[in-house]
Amino acid sequence: MNISKCIREIVLDTETTGLEFEKGDRIVDIACIELINHVPTGNTYQVYINPEREMSSEASAITGITDDMLKDKPLFREVADDFLNFVKDATLVIHNAKFDISFLNSELSKLGKPLFRLEDAVDTLQMVRQKFPGMPANLDFLCKKFDVDASERTTHGALVDCKLLAEVYINLLGGRQSSLLFENNGERSDSDAAVFQRKKYYAARFFPPSEEEIAAHTEFLKSITSPLWNK
Repeated sequence: MNISKCIREIVLDTETTGLEFEKGDRIVDIACIELINHVPTGNTYQVYINPEREMSSEASAITGITDDMLKDKPLFREVADDFLNFVKDATLVIHNAKFDISFLNSELSKLGKPLFRLEDAVDTLQMVRQKFPGMPANLDFLCKKFDVDASERTTHGALVDCKLLAEVYINLLGGRQSSLLFENNGERSDSDAAVFQRKKYYAARFFPPSEEEIAAHTEFLKSITSPLWNK
């Protein structure tokens, strides 16, 4: 199989100084995990960035990232090309894509770089809302829902969140989880043959709704005007 014909996706997450890029908040952490045909390859990208401004106390408490940690880190313009090369020609998989893409485009626009299009990304937040209406859609809840080990998530670091999101995304697609090994000591090119070795399979699983989900679904049904099942 020619790897250039495979589906390449990048699970992406960012951490920022605050929630509003319009007010000058900036990216401090970018992490990416590569998937080929929805399978993690082990190829990752992660970088801390000096935002040239202070972290908000709220963001620092959530992420564990401090101003001292960032003061000697590269500026976004110094890592932009490496980041763009890593995600080139891949579909981005993001939880709440509007947030991350807005921040990335804010940074890229300052450099005159091409911008990402929201409609080109896979938004797992929207996937959850469509697949499980009324169910909580935050990453902590989804990890519990799909029995994903989130014990490493003591803070909201971008790389840890990417790893968890990749597992959640695979479960949203149907529950397959496997690994991908390449020939040539892990190096690959368009002419290399990819060797797929799926080490682990999961049988189809039934996810019974919790009391919280049932209550949320009941409230959701009440919000529907003139439902067909009442006609």
